[in-house]
Amino acid sequence: MLPSRYVKHSPASHESVSVQVLVLGDIGRSPRMQYHSLSVARHGGRVDLIGYHESPPHPDILANARIKIYPLAPPPSLLKSGSILFIIAGPLKVLWQIWTLVRVLGYQTAPARWLLVQNPPSIPTLAIALLISVLRNTHLMIDWHNYGWTILAGTKGHNHPFVRISKAYECALGQAAPTANITVTHAMKRQLERAPYNVTAPILTLHDRPASIFQPLKSSLDRRDFLEKLSETRDLASNIIAGQTRLIVSSTSWTPDEDFSLLLDALVRYAKDKADHPIVAIITGRGPQKAFYEEKIQNLQRAGKLPNIRILTAWLTMEDYAKLLRCADLGICLHMSSSGVDLPMKVVDMFGSGLPVAAYSGYESFSELVKEGVNGCGFETADELTAILERLFSEEGSAELQNLREGAKKESDLRWDEEWDQVLGRVLGVID
Repeated sequence: MLPSRYVKHSPASHESVSVQVLVLGDIGRSPRMQYHSLSVARHGGRVDLIGYHESPPHPDILANARIKIYPLAPPPSLLKSGSILFIIAGPLKVLWQIWTLVRVLGYQTAPARWLLVQNPPSIPTLAIALLISVLRNTHLMIDWHNYGWTILAGTKGHNHPFVRISKAYECALGQAAPTANITVTHAMKRQLERAPYNVTAPILTLHDRPASIFQPLKSSLDRRDFLEKLSETRDLASNIIAGQTRLIVSSTSWTPDEDFSLLLDALVRYAKDKADHPIVAIITGRGPQKAFYEEKIQNLQRAGKLPNIRILTAWLTMEDYAKLLRCADLGICLHMSSSGVDLPMKVVDMFGSGLPVAAYSGYESFSELVKEGVNGCGFETADELTAILERLFSEEGSAELQNLREGAKKESDLRWDEEWDQVLGRVLGVID
C-alpha cells in the first residue's frame, strides 16, 4: 500500500505548516537539525524529528509539544562490529537503513508539507527522501553540511570504486531531488552551482549560529561556581580562576577528519619549552578513535612528555558543555574540512560562549567564520599551534587573548533565530 499524500491547506496558516526533519545520525549530536526543528516549532509549525535516538537531545526539543521524535531502529550490532567484511556489511547496512527510513518516513509519520534532510550521509538518505517526497506530495529541501563522497574519500582514497560511485550518486541526486537547498557557507553554494554538481534548484546560505544555550560568561562568580562543581576541574579551579593554569577545551567526534595528533604534538612541545603556565585540556565527545587516542595520551604521560599538562576526556550534558565553554581560556578546533567548503559547528558554539579559538585553517571557507587576530587564530601544523599557545598564554600575550575574547563576544551577538527567520522563515511558510 502506498503512503498517504500531503493535502495543501488553503488558506495556509503558520500552524498548518508541517516539516519532517531527517538526520541519518544521532539526533542529540546533530545540533543544526535540532535548531531547525525548534525554529519551525517556535513559529507554530509541527515537526517530526527523525533520526537515531542515542545521546540526549536539546532539552527544549524534549519540552516542546510541537516536536515529536521518531527514532530510527539502529542496524544490528553484527553489521557494526567489524567482524564482517565491509563489502558485505556495507550493503546489508544500507538495506537495513532503506527499510527503516521508508517505514518511518512513509508510514509511521503523517504526510508533511516539507521534508528537510541533512546531507551527509547521502546513501541511502537522498534517494529515499526523493522517493518519499514524490509519493507523499512533499517539498524536499537538502541541508548540505558537507559531501558524503569526500568524507568517504578520506578513508578509502579518491580513486576507490565506492568513492566514485558515491560522488556520481550525490551529484545526480543533488540535481534531481530538491525543491530547494541550504548550504552552511557561501563557498559551498558556489561549488554546488558548478560542475560536477550543477545544482539548478534555489540554493540559500544559512550560516550556523549558536543557540541561546551558548552565552558569554556573566560573572567571575559563575565561573568559580561551575569550575568547583565540575569533577574534571574541581581540584584546579582556584589556579584556573587566578590565571595560573590555563583551561583549553576541544570538542571532537574522534574521526579521521580531525587529526588529534596535532594537539597532542603541540602540547608535548609546549611542555618541553617550559612555557609560563600549566594547561588543563578537556576534550569532549564520542567517536571511533577515542580509545586509540586515550591510550596515546596515557603513553605520553607515562613517558614524562606532558609535565604540567593534564589532558582529560569527558562526555558532558549540553548544559554543562555550554558552561564549560564560557569558563575556558581558549577553544581548540581540529576540524579538517574534507570538502574545503564546510565549517565546524563547534567553533560557532565557542563564539556563542564568548570563547576565542585556535582552529585548523587549511581550507577555503575558514575565513567565513574565524577572523584572524579578531576572534581567533589559525594554524596548519603542530608547531604553529604551539606558537599560538605560548604567545597567548604568556604574560605579554594576555592583552591579545583579551582582545580575541572581545571579538568572540561580538560574534556571539549573531544568533540562530534571527538568521533562520531571515533566510528560511518565509520559504517554509512559518513567517509572513
